[in-house]
Amino acid sequence: GKCTFCDISLDYIALYEPVAANVLVDRMEQLIEQTGERGFHFVDEAAPPALMRSVALEILKRKLTVTWWTNIRFEKNFTQDLCHLLKASGCIAVSGGLEVASDRLLKLIDKGVTVEQVAQVTRNFTASGIMVHSYLMYGYPTQTVQETVDSLEMTRQLFELGIIQSGFWHQFALTAHSPVGMNTQDYGVTPHLKEITFANNDVQFADSTGIDHTKFSEGLKKSLFNYMHGIGFDLSLQEWFDFKIPNTSIAPFYIEDCLNKENFKAMKSNSKIVWLGTFPLVGSFTKIKKGVKVTYLDLIFHDKSTSFHIELPENLANWLLDQLELWDPSLKIQTFSQVKASYESFFNAFEPFWYGDEIETLRANGLLVL
Repeated sequence: GKCTFCDISLDYIALYEPVAANVLVDRMEQLIEQTGERGFHFVDEAAPPALMRSVALEILKRKLTVTWWTNIRFEKNFTQDLCHLLKASGCIAVSGGLEVASDRLLKLIDKGVTVEQVAQVTRNFTASGIMVHSYLMYGYPTQTVQETVDSLEMTRQLFELGIIQSGFWHQFALTAHSPVGMNTQDYGVTPHLKEITFANNDVQFADSTGIDHTKFSEGLKKSLFNYMHGIGFDLSLQEWFDFKIPNTSIAPFYIEDCLNKENFKAMKSNSKIVWLGTFPLVGSFTKIKKGVKVTYLDLIFHDKSTSFHIELPENLANWLLDQLELWDPSLKIQTFSQVKASYESFFNAFEPFWYGDEIETLRANGLLVL
């Protein structure tokens, strides 16, 4: 409810109240029964990550087979694990507003995201097999020609790296019920108000920069059409325009550098632990350790295309097998603190095991922390 070009003063945004996940999935089941259709579009302006997590868990709990997509904001809480969960529940696509790929303008828009954050979140969705569509904007009040060119370069890099698959450029429109429309003087905008006999929505205006942003329309759309088809990345940005534009000031590997940044986050005690993988075949063998025979279990996991295995001492392996059953999303979800307490009631400190090779292997194959 903050985005400055959205009509946030109107009831459909200002009075937004999320529906409880179980109620939402109840309605999905009713619609399936009534229509036979299993494809859904949630029409929220920006579906909240926490609600989407709950909806996905509820879908998995009920073992529903559905496909769905929704509109989002590229919030940092759309982690890699959450995106895997959404995919498992049937999410096939998301659409979100990158708008102007400029941190200055994103802050002015009050979008609540940065370009770096958008890059990381779109990578999370794409890596999970969820298609990403991005709304792009040009001509926002005070936007310079340089910022338009730099925004195009950011977009080029996002498409070249394959972390956005679809997009569309929209020229900024001033609406009467948005923060910009209600406080035009704060954004260097002069509205050209006309006598309205029916509804006052779109307002003609003059931008203090004096830039004719319309002239960028064809070049922006032409370049994006090519990028969506996987071509034209090696062309100079100047090639898309029939008038002189400045060189971009964005480093050629800016987005790639954003993706390579490590963002380690400590586990929260109330994080939910979910296992989406299969249950393993179990074999046993012995190892000699310091002259003593120790029984190990070999846990062999199979899915539709691959297999992997981990080896653990028998007592630890049996504890893990019990936990995998408890981590099934159709049961009451376990928290990180509950798992830690269970482990430490039998063994030593939990963290060395949790951050060890065996759990890392499971994390790469369906063990989620949400």
